[in-house]
Amino acid sequence: MPVALSQNPKAKIGKDTIVMTKDSIPVIDLSEIEILSSKRYRSRWRHRRITRLIYNVKKVYPYAKTAGALLRMYNVRLQKAKNDAERKKIMKKAEEEIKSRYSKPLQQLTFRQGIILIKLIDRETGNSSYGLLQQLRGKFTAFFYQAFARLWGYNLKSRYDPKGRDKEIEAIVRLIDQGRI
Repeated sequence: MPVALSQNPKAKIGKDTIVMTKDSIPVIDLSEIEILSSKRYRSRWRHRRITRLIYNVKKVYPYAKTAGALLRMYNVRLQKAKNDAERKKIMKKAEEEIKSRYSKPLQQLTFRQGIILIKLIDRETGNSSYGLLQQLRGKFTAFFYQAFARLWGYNLKSRYDPKGRDKEIEAIVRLIDQGRI
């Protein structure tokens, strides 16, 4: 009859084994794996919807990753700034650089890709797009951009919900990170 470790106070725990009375049990740490099966959808419509979602996420995910990296880089620069004038100068330069580099490809995104991008930016940065604008550009500018976005059907305040509404997007992002799609 096996004796549980918690019931045997005389058990010795080694680096690679547990010794219990006369038996030794090897301890092996296994890395965590995630098993995701490819689903077969009953309806053609559902299959097409998921295929389209995968395409959209794969298209905008690199932009979200870049946004997260740029935000971290500019936050470091802003923290090193000596005064507000220097911060404004850094932000102006950053805005010009981002506009020149990314405005054309981002303008070519579809409506749905824009919504996914807003959510993925929240995932990467931990802040909604509205919160980032408010933090970096000020409340008035954030309000202006939010009002303009609402006219086009976007909501910069929308949050990423990986366990609820956005669980399919989260699964796709994890598959992309693992290199499986």
